[in-house]
This record gives sequence, structure tokens and C-alpha cells, in this order.
Amino acid sequence: MKKAILVVSFGTSYKETREKTIEACERKIKEGLDGYDFHRAYTSNMIIKKLKNRDGINIENPIQALDRLYDEGYEEVIVQTLHIICGEEFNKLKEQVESYQGKFKKIILGRPLLTYIDDYKEAVEAINHQIPQMEEDEAVVFMGHGTFHESHSSYPALEYMLRDAGINAYVGTVEGYPELDQVIDRLKVNNIKKVNLMPFMLVAGDHAINDMAGDEEDSWKTILEEHGFEIKVHLKGLGENPYIQDKFMNHAHDCIEKLNQLEEIC
Repeated sequence: MKKAILVVSFGTSYKETREKTIEACERKIKEGLDGYDFHRAYTSNMIIKKLKNRDGINIENPIQALDRLYDEGYEEVIVQTLHIICGEEFNKLKEQVESYQGKFKKIILGRPLLTYIDDYKEAVEAINHQIPQMEEDEAVVFMGHGTFHESHSSYPALEYMLRDAGINAYVGTVEGYPELDQVIDRLKVNNIKKVNLMPFMLVAGDHAINDMAGDEEDSWKTILEEHGFEIKVHLKGLGENPYIQDKFMNHAHDCIEKLNQLEEIC
């Protein structure tokens, strides 16, 4: 039986961070799944188009990739997402994968980074490896992408677990809730003077480089400095963290276990 692992991410047009994050996660999953041919897809058609026009790089979207895998005779397909939460992007991918249930003998979608309670706990353990030593008046502020999807609650849940683990961290979002204003209010209440800015995103791409760490007046760095905080920027996407890479690989392995269990039941 021909088997494929299709790793799906939003994508990025930044070459350096792509190699350090998306491709590092892809490589870990590829190496960890014996007997599966590796394939990739991006969900952002805008990034796909930009990479093709600018760099001559051809990357498929999930529908194109699944159609090709079907045409090439694959019977078992694991689709492993590199999305962070079960938001709008993931749910769109879920619908796409479900539409292929009748075509492949076996097809299954691996979950995002943050899905079950244990996922949050394990993600916090992974994140703890990249937290710097901090003084009493110092904290980490994570920038998440955010969403207006009901999964927006993932971000305050993550912050709650970070605090339970003894990590003085605050989580804000570019889109959704909580926003930077709410984060600043809580930093002041807790007498924080120094802030370590980090992206809570797979890649340190446009949001991290410009919206978080840029010198423009509306960047998080600039706004926090205007409020009197001493800022240190950490431009490192979650995908660079080897423990996060392991998480995604483990989610793909969970898919194999589920497929085997279904086979035993049948």
C-alpha cells in the first residue's frame, strides 16, 4: 500500500525563518514516519502565489496536493497540520480532508499544537526551554496571531497554564482577544518593568518582524517602550523549538495509532 504524509502549514515568504521553522518541523515528521512518502502543502494561496512569482518555488495547496496523491495511487494519507490552534484555518482544512474520505482507503488529519488539555501542558513544557532567566520585575509577552473564531479562548487558557507552570508570561493577540491594551494593563498592575517579547506563532514572519518587533509607531515594541517598559526582542518562531517539532511529530504518530485501531475494529 502506498502511504503518504502530507504536512500542511499556513506558509511563509521569509526564506530564513521558513528553513528554521516549517522545514525543520517537516524534516522531523519525515524522519519520524517510516514507510510514508513526504509531501507538503500551504493553506495560504497568497504566499503560494508570491513564492512562485518571486522565487520560482511551486508549492501546492491542500486540495491540489490531495488530488495529486490520489492520481498517483496513494491509498493511505496522514495530513498533519502545523497550525497552532483549532481555528478557522484548521477547520477549513478539516472540511477539505473530510471531503476525500471516499477517495482514499485511509485518510486522517492530525491535530494542531493546542487541542487537548495535555497538548497545552506539553506545549508549556516545550516553551519553558526557551524562556530566559528573569528577574522579579521581568516577564515574557507572547504575541499570538489571534482569531475571531470561537477558539480564541485558546490564548487565555495557554496563559493560565504558563502561570501554573511558574512562568511569568502574558499572551496577547494581533487579531482577537486579549489585545495588547489588556496585556499592558496587567503588566502595570503587576509592576513589571522589563518585557521579553516573543512570537507565539510557528514562524517569525511578517507579524513578528513588523507588528511585534518593528520600529513603526504601532508595533508592540514601540508601544510598550512608550509605556515605559524595557524591551528585549526574541525573534524565534515556535517551529525552531525542537520540543515543539517533536509535538507535531507525535501528533502524526497518534494518527497512525488511530488508523491501526480502526483496522483492528474492522
